[in-house]
Amino acid sequence: MEKHYLNSLLDPSSISIFVNQKASKSDYSYQNTFLKLFEEGQYTSEVEWIDTSLSFEINKNELKKKGLAIIALPHHELVAALELAGRLKHQSAVLISTGIDKSTSDELKDLAKHYGIQLLGPNTMGFQRPYLHLNASVMGDLASPGPLALIAQSGALTSAMLDWAKTNGVGFSFVASVGQNASVDIAELLDFLGNDAKTQSIVLYLEGITSSRKFMSALRAAANIKPVIVLKSGHKPAGNEAAKTHCGSIVGTDAVFDAAIRRAGAVRVKSFVDLFSAAKCLASSYRPVGNRLAIITNGGGPGVLAADRVSENNLLLAKLSDESIERLRPTLSALASLENLVDLSEEATPEQYCAAIEAANSDRAVDGILVIYSPKPTVDSLEIANAIAELKKQINKPLLSCWIGDSSVVESRLNLSNANIPTFRTPEAAVGAFENISSFYTNQKLLQQTPPPLSKTSSPDLDGAKLIIENVLASRRTVLTEMESKALLSAFHIPITQTILAKSANEAIMIANQIGYPVVLKIDSPDVSHKSDVNGVALDVMNAVSVRDVYAHMTQTVTHLVPDAIINGITVQKMVRNKRGREIYIGLVNEEPFGPVIAFGAGGTMIELLNDQSMELPPLNQYLAQQLISRSRIAQTLKEWRGAPAVNEEAIEHILLRVSEMACELPQLVEMDINPIIVDEFGAVAVDARIVISNSHHLNNSQMGLYNHLAILPYPHQYEQSYPLKDGGEYQIRPIHPDDADMLKAFYKTMSPESRYFRFISNAPELPHSMAAKFTLIDYDREMALVALVRNSELASDGTRVETEKIIGVSRYSTNPDKASCEFSLAVGDDFGGQGIGSRLMLNIMEVARDKGLSEIDGLVLSKNPGMLKLMRNLGFSVENLVDDSDFKIVRKKL
Repeated sequence: MEKHYLNSLLDPSSISIFVNQKASKSDYSYQNTFLKLFEEGQYTSEVEWIDTSLSFEINKNELKKKGLAIIALPHHELVAALELAGRLKHQSAVLISTGIDKSTSDELKDLAKHYGIQLLGPNTMGFQRPYLHLNASVMGDLASPGPLALIAQSGALTSAMLDWAKTNGVGFSFVASVGQNASVDIAELLDFLGNDAKTQSIVLYLEGITSSRKFMSALRAAANIKPVIVLKSGHKPAGNEAAKTHCGSIVGTDAVFDAAIRRAGAVRVKSFVDLFSAAKCLASSYRPVGNRLAIITNGGGPGVLAADRVSENNLLLAKLSDESIERLRPTLSALASLENLVDLSEEATPEQYCAAIEAANSDRAVDGILVIYSPKPTVDSLEIANAIAELKKQINKPLLSCWIGDSSVVESRLNLSNANIPTFRTPEAAVGAFENISSFYTNQKLLQQTPPPLSKTSSPDLDGAKLIIENVLASRRTVLTEMESKALLSAFHIPITQTILAKSANEAIMIANQIGYPVVLKIDSPDVSHKSDVNGVALDVMNAVSVRDVYAHMTQTVTHLVPDAIINGITVQKMVRNKRGREIYIGLVNEEPFGPVIAFGAGGTMIELLNDQSMELPPLNQYLAQQLISRSRIAQTLKEWRGAPAVNEEAIEHILLRVSEMACELPQLVEMDINPIIVDEFGAVAVDARIVISNSHHLNNSQMGLYNHLAILPYPHQYEQSYPLKDGGEYQIRPIHPDDADMLKAFYKTMSPESRYFRFISNAPELPHSMAAKFTLIDYDREMALVALVRNSELASDGTRVETEKIIGVSRYSTNPDKASCEFSLAVGDDFGGQGIGSRLMLNIMEVARDKGLSEIDGLVLSKNPGMLKLMRNLGFSVENLVDDSDFKIVRKKL
């Protein structure tokens, strides 16, 4: 409920404009452009002008805090101007500039940090806040007010987007151009916009990411509350010659970025055109829906084109139910067709269009509606458009339009746009726009998944796994042998084929005789990445003589092809022969800046050629594993296929969860290839494995430091504890997770008006859903919320006992911008006061903050809340008056 720390920058209470009055126009182009655009924006609040060409005598004792300093001066004047802003006690500043080198950027950022200034820039074209009539930029005319926010790492693209918005009736709540080496970065702007009441949806244009954890944290938080569309430039071709595993060679940075954006609950578009299409839909405030699109048209050809694109975009063509068809048919022409498309016929009237839209809107089998109009000489397109525009107020599903043509439909398109109905020139573009809306439905489900690092099945042998890695690194190697790789997999309970190393041909024969023929022989060498490339694999070896001959031939061949290779021997394993089995692969690769990524797809020797890759960031749970499988091309062959029964997909999910555990617990993993894995109706077994490690990530056994290599921090299960209640029974304290939103809203409703006001400075009767979502889906890296729960056993209507949970208290901290301290909040249910729950919640949340490395915790407490003030004193907090507001006390404690 508190103001965001960027409020002074982006919602300033006062503005100071730094100018050099003695400057010549030629040297101060940015200053002159900014001043012209600022004046045209007609900012109405008070503005202070500060002439940097004058000398200033500053009495610090007489100064009061000021708001935003806007500086659009040449490079050589920026440092002095920012220092002056700091001395004048400005809380924030924007440096409108380009071409600032890293050294100067660092000097400016250090200066801002010294004076406590929130700094946007350097290398930024500035920002716009249309609702405030504030144009603090050189990007062009002030945009119209609207619900869409735009952040871009390109000034040229930002200007183009604003120009496009003028002619398409799109308004903005916020626009910013953020370049390289900026102080306030995209993650912080996302964090602000997620809390901004004027912003309903966000568009991002990215060219690069530096801190993946910070970016993913802010993106997940924003996308949990509002739709976010991302366009990123820079596509790295898949394929890396230096990779030591198949997985490392087929997984590219761009595909990993796709996986990260999907997991964050946002939607990525691949082109500038798609970004505009998505912006149209976002400006219409459409929210996540399913993927079933109904197509209403007056011509079969355009409708079929749209239907084709529906299939290509992994959407479903929605068909009206029999009941809907029965109600609709009497109102339509006899030539109308309702089988798949809703083809109203060429002479469709406005009434018939509206009747079809209403039928689709009330049909449960429809998630979105696309209306297509093809010009007909005898039909008035404007009349139809106006009728649909009027009907829009009654429609609660996404409604998109496609008026095909040019001069004859210009006015119709304009009227539809004015009614907040996105309109497109081609059916394909309209379907693509609906796909963006639909993708939110899927990605929001992915966003809600915050699994723990270890699955609930039997615990892995972590000590044994770490010992294997330490021994390999101690021998100055980074590539594990097949024996070592399989031992590591076994430590995490991944089924493997029995593999035994033979140092001689005689040993190989004895091993083969024991395990039974046919067998597979493989070269065992840390210097051979792909065994089959050097004839280092022999399948279906049927008898002892063949074992002897293959052993001799294989060692000679590998020695000839790779003369410097160290050969440990040859491994012998039972030949896995399963005509009904499918070959899959599961891999892991580290991709900067997102860290480990898990890949799944078709396996075998043609893995690179097939290039079947679906990816997900760890940690995984069963739902995420299922989604990962379903996105692969091989997924359709895992069902009943060509006479073979469906495979045991639970066995694949088990391996994926175990690989996720490896990614979380072993930061030294660089690449891993489990290929092939043979899977059938009975289970799955890993036939071969290749693992590459690095000593750049040291094992860290601290509570929070263990998972620093992950872009998404796992659910911190280590903070789950149970405590006794004074009047009997017990309660549990654990970290909050997304499924707690409904319980949190129920907890809020049970609080007395006084308790609500003490905690939220509000007496609203209900906690809004957006606020509940913000409070429950958190990034455990920058904040923590602990809930106290009690379990009750209730008798259901059918006579069975049902276990229920309810929240009785919440403690929370959020890391402050200084990254060294945090601000806390605490609430305990009125029915559970006096039982020590508040003290326990505070002690536990402080323990988490210590684990995170924070050094101080503080909070604001109402002066009229003596109970909370007493608790704080008992816990060792200092209590001081808040200088700016006598209604509050500030409480602090060193951690």
